[in-house]
Amino acid sequence: MTIWHRREDTTSLGIAAYMPSYLNLLESENQRLKEQSASSANATEADHDAEPEPVPPADAPDESNTSVRNPLIGDRAWFHRYDPSTPPLFIGEAACTAFATRFRRFLTGNNALPHIPRTQYVKEEQIAEANATNVQWPSFHQARLLVKIAIRQVGSIYHLVLRKSTLEKLEEIYRTGDFDCTVNQCKFFALFAFGEAYSMRAEPLSGSRVPGTSYFARALSLGQVLPERTSITHLETLLLLSLFSYYLNRRHSALVLIGTALRLGLSIGLNHNIPESQLIDPVERQHRIRIWWTIYIFDRMWGSKMGHPSQIPDDDIHLDMPSNISPAQLHEEQFTDTEYLTANVKLARIVGETIAKLYSRRKYSETFLQRVQKLLKALKSWVETLPEHLRLNDDPGTYMKHISSLHLSFNQVCPYLLYTFTYHFFLTSENNQLPKHQPREYLSARPNPRRSCIHAARHSHTLILTKWINGSLPVFGYFHAHYLFSSALVLAMSSFLPIGSPSDLGAFESGLEVLRSMSENGNLAASEFYHNLEQVKQCLDLRKSKESKSTSIAGQQPSTTASGSGPGPTIPSTFPPTVSTVPPATTVSDPPLLTTAEADLISNNPGYGHAQGSNPTLPPGNLTFPTTAGGITTAMAFLEPTMQDFLAQSDFDLGLLHPVDTFMNDENLYTCHGL
Repeated sequence: MTIWHRREDTTSLGIAAYMPSYLNLLESENQRLKEQSASSANATEADHDAEPEPVPPADAPDESNTSVRNPLIGDRAWFHRYDPSTPPLFIGEAACTAFATRFRRFLTGNNALPHIPRTQYVKEEQIAEANATNVQWPSFHQARLLVKIAIRQVGSIYHLVLRKSTLEKLEEIYRTGDFDCTVNQCKFFALFAFGEAYSMRAEPLSGSRVPGTSYFARALSLGQVLPERTSITHLETLLLLSLFSYYLNRRHSALVLIGTALRLGLSIGLNHNIPESQLIDPVERQHRIRIWWTIYIFDRMWGSKMGHPSQIPDDDIHLDMPSNISPAQLHEEQFTDTEYLTANVKLARIVGETIAKLYSRRKYSETFLQRVQKLLKALKSWVETLPEHLRLNDDPGTYMKHISSLHLSFNQVCPYLLYTFTYHFFLTSENNQLPKHQPREYLSARPNPRRSCIHAARHSHTLILTKWINGSLPVFGYFHAHYLFSSALVLAMSSFLPIGSPSDLGAFESGLEVLRSMSENGNLAASEFYHNLEQVKQCLDLRKSKESKSTSIAGQQPSTTASGSGPGPTIPSTFPPTVSTVPPATTVSDPPLLTTAEADLISNNPGYGHAQGSNPTLPPGNLTFPTTAGGITTAMAFLEPTMQDFLAQSDFDLGLLHPVDTFMNDENLYTCHGL
C-alpha cells in the first residue's frame, strides 16, 4: 500500500512539473484549430486550395472514380440557412421541392437563389390547442360511420387494421361502456380523424384547417410513444398517426412515428416468421405479417420523399410475403387484396434501393449508369409481372382508388431525371464547355432514358386531373398534391427538351390551377406545392420575357406556347450536337382540349370558381390532358426505343460517366450559404 501511494504521488508531481508546457501546447493547438476553421470557412466562398487535401490511405476508394462517386449529388449535404435559435434543416436531394429549386436556379441563372422553406403545416401550438378542446367519444352511430369511412378510404390502400375485428371492437366498447382504455382510445380516435378528413370540409373545434385534427391531437397525446412492451394495437395506432401526419403536412413527424413503429416491431420480432405453435390463429398471424409490411412500405416511401435512408436493410428481413387465408370469406372480411399488397411491397423495395443507390453517398463497385439501368430493369419487371386486375384500363375515370394510387406511386419513381436535366442544362448553357475526356459525339451517342420520366409525368397528370374533374380527388390528402406537383414540374422541364412538347407547359398551368383550388379548400400540402410552382412560373415568365426581347433584337418572330400566351422556351443552337447518332427530336402533337362535358364538370367542381375567377385568362377548355391516341399507360415508359436501347446496354458501355461537379460548381448547387 505504501508503494502504491508513492507511485501516485510521483505521477501527480510529474504532471504538475509538466503543467506549464502542457498548457502552452493546448493553447497553440487551440490557435491552430481556429486558424484552420477560418481557412475552411473561406474555402466555401473560394477554391479549396488553402490547404492541401489529406492523402487517403492506400486501401481507400478513389473518390474521383465514377464507380464510387455519385454524379447526382455533391460532396456535402444541403441545408436551410443556419439559424442560431434552431438547428439547420437538412434538404434531401431526392425531394421534389429541392428539384424545383434547382430548376428555378437554372431558369434565372442564379445559383444562389434560396430554397423555399416549408411553412404550411400544423404546428405544435395548434396541436396543443386542438387537444385542449377535450375531445370526447362521439355517439355510437357517428363513431361507426367515421370508422367505416376510414377503412374504406385509407384501409383499401394500406393494411392498417383488421376490418371486421375493428368494427366488432368498436361495438364492444360502446356496449360495455369501457371508454377508459388508453390503447383503444388512441386507435379509434386516430380512425375518427381519418373519418372526419374524408367527410368534412372544415375543422369545427381546432385552429387547424384540416378536419380530424382534434381527434389526431387527442390520440397523439394519449399514445405512449416508448412502451417497454408494445402491442399490435399500439403499432396500428402509430401507423395511423404517421399517415395522418402527412395530412397536416408534418413530414418529419410522420418519419419519426414510423421509425418508432419499426423499432418497436423489431422488439417483438415482426421481421421474422413466428412459429405456428406460438400463434395458431391464422387471422392474427396474417395480420402480424401485414402490419410489418405496411411499416416497411411507409419506411421506404416516407424516406424517399425527403431523401432519407431506409431504417432496415432487406437482408435483415426474414418474413414471408402476405398470403391468403382460408376460408376465403374470412379473408375477405378482414383483409384487402393480397396481390395488391405484395405489389406495393415490391415497389417500396425498389424505392428504397433507388434512394440508397442514386441519392446517397455510399460507395458502389458499379458505375452510376449501371445502377440506374438495374433499377429501371426492376421497374420494368414490376410492370410486366403486375397481375391483370391491378393494371389500368383505357378509361381513367373507372380506376379504383387503390389501383390508381399504386400506379401514381410507380410514376413517382423516376430517379434519373435530375441528372439528365442537369447535364442538358450544361450542354445548352452559354459557355457550353464539355468536361474533359468526354467528347460531344460520345454524349450524343449515349442512350437517353429520360423519355420515361416525361411519360410518367403525363400519365400522373392525366390520372389526377381525371380524379379532380370527377370529384374523387381527396380534399385534404397529401399524396395527390405531391404527385401533381412533381408531374407539373417535370412537364415544365420537358418543354426545354427536343423530346418534349410546348403543350406540356399547358399541362403545367393546369396542375398549377388544381393545386390553387386544393390550397384554397384547405389542403396544406397543396399550399406548399402551389407556392413552389408559382415561383417556378414567375421564373418561366421572366425567362420567356428575356427570350422575347432577344428574338426581337435578332429580327425573328417569337414562338408561341400551347396556350398562345407568348414565346415558349427555346433550345440554343448548340443543341443538339453537330455530330450525333441520336434520333431526331420527336414532335409531339398538341393534346386535345377537354370536351364540353369535361369542361362543364370542371366549372361545377367545388372550389374551381374562385380559382377560375382569379385567372380569367385560362378558360376551362385550356385544362389539357397530355395524352396520346389510346391514352397513356404505365408500361408505355419502357416502350420507347431509347429506353429499350438503354436497358440493353452492356456493363462496358455504361462504364463511363463523369459526375456533375467535374463541370459544375458544386458549391453553387449544394452549399448551405445563401439558402
